[in-house]
Amino acid sequence: MSLQEAGSVLVVDDEPEMAIALRETLSRDGYRVSLAQNGREAMEKISREEYGWVISDVRMPSIDGWELLSRLKETSPLTRVILMTAYGTVPQAVEAMRMGAVNFLTKPFKAEDLRKILDPSSQPLQCGSLLADLAIERVKTQPWETVSRPIVTRDPGMIRLLKMVDAVASTPATILVEGESGTGKELLARFLHERSTRAHRPFVAVNCAALPDNLLESELFGFEKGAFSGAANRKIGKFELAHTGTLLLDEIGEMELSLQAKLLRVIQEREIDRVGGTRPVPVDIRIVATTNRNLKEEVRANRFREDLYYRLRVFPVTLPSLRERPDDIPLLAERFREAFEREHMTVGPFAPGTLSLLRQHSWPGNIRELENVVTRAAFLAMGRVIGTEHVSDLLDPSTTLSGAEMLEEGIRPGRSVWEVERELILRTLASCGGNKAQSARLLGINVRTLRNKLGEYGISGGDGPEMDSLSD
Repeated sequence: MSLQEAGSVLVVDDEPEMAIALRETLSRDGYRVSLAQNGREAMEKISREEYGWVISDVRMPSIDGWELLSRLKETSPLTRVILMTAYGTVPQAVEAMRMGAVNFLTKPFKAEDLRKILDPSSQPLQCGSLLADLAIERVKTQPWETVSRPIVTRDPGMIRLLKMVDAVASTPATILVEGESGTGKELLARFLHERSTRAHRPFVAVNCAALPDNLLESELFGFEKGAFSGAANRKIGKFELAHTGTLLLDEIGEMELSLQAKLLRVIQEREIDRVGGTRPVPVDIRIVATTNRNLKEEVRANRFREDLYYRLRVFPVTLPSLRERPDDIPLLAERFREAFEREHMTVGPFAPGTLSLLRQHSWPGNIRELENVVTRAAFLAMGRVIGTEHVSDLLDPSTTLSGAEMLEEGIRPGRSVWEVERELILRTLASCGGNKAQSARLLGINVRTLRNKLGEYGISGGDGPEMDSLSD
């Protein structure tokens, strides 16, 4: 798709006033805008001309917005689609993202909201991109000054998940994040808060597993002076501290049943009772709950209330484990190495074979474990190259990939590190159609290093002029 096509927009709406208003707004912004009254007319226009964007109403005669989106994914997959409706709901927004829409707008919306979506600098990288550092590029247009640790991934499934979370962030929906320990559940909760309209309001986190039941209640709801022995002063609980903002209930599966009943009432009534209090206190909060347990199984075992489970599960998210995102392992390892340099001391790059060794590990502790291993290996390297000898003793041999998984990566007992590295490089190069710049980014090395490696293998390292401009 050319730059000219990327700047062309087709507005599809059976309300002439809305369509004309969008055309005038976008035309002033430099877009070339065409109009269609329904999905059928839109498909006819798209068959004759390519568009970078389609902005479509959902409810229309003939072909509606949903069917138009579905057809475009088949006939014009590079065209980016924004759906809009005056009857938007959270499930509709989620379904739109799952079907491939870039965003879902509820009428009426501000022109600035649409501009942010159309502006390439505010877009997360697409599924085919090498890096989706979703939290960085958008920060310039948001009311907060800093963003928590950015979420870094090149995994297509993870990128789709982040796009869905981004789409639902502006709604008041309660979010339940499930996933193994160390997968980044709290980081995702902070990401969601920073993408929401509450971003400039408090973000308060409570670890439900860290406090016993009797202390957790007063920590969540607070208490009045004299409520119990030792209550010398009034204490404001986490719910009140998070008022107008976001409350993260981390590891909610650890909460006792008696406290679950009180939490259910808070979610239903949007008010809390301080321990020893005489009147309820209203609260306006967005709740995000996380758990490393299977809450459905906990419900079956009568350890978690079914009514609370469904109250929390308005928008469920399941974070994949790191072993399900193998391409993210070298990417994250390099990010942690860079962080070590900023915080501690200069350290060398990863030696050939080290990243391959990291990929062989199944990472039961997920991203948290990877960060710990890279940090410890960097200390052991003492400013030198991080070699396999700095990593191997930090990995549990029982948690390496199975034989079948190793074979998939071309890693077999008896093969040297040089052979495995060579196969990884050549497979990556083949998957990128011979593009060395793209291959180098996927491998976590620069193009010059890649060329040197290819020279070692007796393969020409020369690139065309267009590759040289991207090399280093």
